[in-house]
Amino acid sequence: MKKLENMLEHRLNEDKGVPYPDFERMWGRLEQENSTMTPLQLRMANGSGNRRRNWSKIAVVASFSVLIAAAPVYAAVHYDWDNLLHGRGGVQSALAQNLGQQLNQSVTQDGVTLKLHTAIVDENRTVILFTLDVGKRLENENWNVKGMTLKGADGANGPSEFSYVLWDEKNQHYNGYFESDWTPKKDTVNVQLVADNLQAFSTQELDLPLDIQSQETQKFPIGQEGMRSIEVKPFTQGQEKILFSSAIIFDQPEAKEWAFPNIVAYKNGTLINSLAGGAFGTPGENGEYTSQQYFKAADISSGEVNYKLQYMKQEKKVEGPLAFDLQLSKKQMESGTINTSLNLPLEEGEPNYTLEKMVVTPTQIRIAIRSKEKGNNFPYQKSTLEVAGKTLEGNFWRSPEGEPELTVLRFERPVDLEITEETPITFVAKYKVTQHGSYKINKDEKTPLLLTNISDKKQTLIQQLSGYPVKWTYYMQGADLYVETESEDARFGGINQTHIGLGKERILGKPLTVNFTGDGNNKAIDVYKGFKGTEASIYIFFYTTDDPDKETRVQLRP
Repeated sequence: MKKLENMLEHRLNEDKGVPYPDFERMWGRLEQENSTMTPLQLRMANGSGNRRRNWSKIAVVASFSVLIAAAPVYAAVHYDWDNLLHGRGGVQSALAQNLGQQLNQSVTQDGVTLKLHTAIVDENRTVILFTLDVGKRLENENWNVKGMTLKGADGANGPSEFSYVLWDEKNQHYNGYFESDWTPKKDTVNVQLVADNLQAFSTQELDLPLDIQSQETQKFPIGQEGMRSIEVKPFTQGQEKILFSSAIIFDQPEAKEWAFPNIVAYKNGTLINSLAGGAFGTPGENGEYTSQQYFKAADISSGEVNYKLQYMKQEKKVEGPLAFDLQLSKKQMESGTINTSLNLPLEEGEPNYTLEKMVVTPTQIRIAIRSKEKGNNFPYQKSTLEVAGKTLEGNFWRSPEGEPELTVLRFERPVDLEITEETPITFVAKYKVTQHGSYKINKDEKTPLLLTNISDKKQTLIQQLSGYPVKWTYYMQGADLYVETESEDARFGGINQTHIGLGKERILGKPLTVNFTGDGNNKAIDVYKGFKGTEASIYIFFYTTDDPDKETRVQLRP
C-alpha cells in the first residue's frame, strides 16, 4: 500500500509546502488545507515540533559514533534538494549563493544511516538538510525521524521546531528537512542536534461495521497496535455533512505517538476522502484519543460503503538518541540581514495591535505584532507582504516563550527577490475575526439561555448575538444532554464552548466538534454526560463574528 507515501509526497510538493506551524493552530490549519492527509502524514510533516522536549531526559549513547564538526565551512552544494525545498525559495536561494554550511556528519545504527549535509543559519531560523538511508525499503514501509531537536547553550531547544522526510526514488533514500526558530546569539556557537529515534511504519486497516443511520454511540473492539476499543457517534450536519466523533482507548499509551488512527470510507472499493475541518488526537477526559471527521453526506449515504479504521503499525525502531555535535554560524548571512523597528498601528485609530519589528534575512521576512492584552488572538486570518511587485504569503509562528501577547508572522523569500533598504514593503491583512467575550464573565454570559422541558425530543430556540440569529437545539440521548448551536448567517463565526451554571458549581460542556477560526463552519455540539433534570441555565464562554471582506494595509517601507 503506497497511498500514504504518495499522499505525503503530493502534500510536500505543493507550492504551499508545509506551513510554518503556529502549534496551537497547526492541526486545524493543515487539516483545512488538505483534508486527504492522514494524522500520520501531518505528524511526519511536522515531526515532533508541537511539544517542547524535556532535555534532561536526553543523553548521548556512547555506542554511537559522534563526529565533531570543524569550523564552519561554506562551499557550493551539489546535492539535489529541489523536491524537498519546493515552496522554500529562501532556502533554495541561500544554497544557490553558496551560503550553506557543510556539515558532512553521519551516524549509522542497525544498518540505518542518518547523515547531516547542510545548515542554513540566519537571524530568523536554523535549517538543516539531511538524508536517511534505510537500506532496502519495503513497498508498504514509511520511515520517520522522531524527536529531532537542537539543544545546548545560547538558548537552543526552542519550542518551535519541526522536521519531515520525503522519499527520493532516484537515489533510494529519504531526504530530510529540519527547521528551528532558534538562531545563534553570537556569530558562531556549539550546539547539539539530537534525534530521539528512527521508526518505520506500515499502513494497516481494520473493518469497522458502522451504521450511519443510527445516532447512538457504537463501540467496537480493536486489539491492534496498543488500541483496545473505539467508540463512534455519527451526527448529521444539515443536509450536506456527517460528523463522526470517535474516541479510542489505548492499552499501551505510548502507541498514541505513532498509531494515528482515523476512519476511512470506501464506496464500491474507491476511497472517499474526509472533508476539511476535522481534528485528530485531542485528549479526552479519561485520556482517550478523540477525533472528529467530516464526510460529505452524498458520498456515503448511498451505494455500498465500507468503513475501516486506518492506523500505523510500528515495524522497526532504531533506538536513539542519535546525536551530532555542531558548530553553527550565521556570519555569512549578516550582510543580507536588515532589522527595522516599526511601531506602526495595525489599523488606523485602533491601538490594540502594533506592528513592532521587521527582520529581513536572505531566506525569510519576519514581522512581530504585539497586542495590548495577553491572550488576544491576532484578528486577521490571512496576511501577505507586497514586496517589489511580488506578493508573499504569511504563516503564523508560535509566540516567543514568555510573550503570549506577541504574534509572529513569517514570509518565505522567493529565489529571485532582491531586497535592499530602499525596497518598498506593504503589509496586508484580510478576513477579520472578532472575538466577543473571554473566559471572564461578560455581558453575554450574565444573561443565560434557559433550556426548558428537556427530553429526548429535539427542541430549538433562537438567540440574537451581535445582531446574528443563533439557533440552539437541545435534546437528551440516553443519559446525556446534547446542545447544538449554529447560525444561517455565515458571518457568525460560532460559539466556542458552553457551560451550565456559574462559579465552582458550573458544569462544562464537552465539545464534540472542533471549529477553527475563519473556517466558515459555525455549527458546534457540546455534550453534558449524565445530565439530570429538565431545565438548565446555559452560558457561553465566547463567540466570534467574521468579516471576510475586511482589509487593512500598512506601509512598512519606505
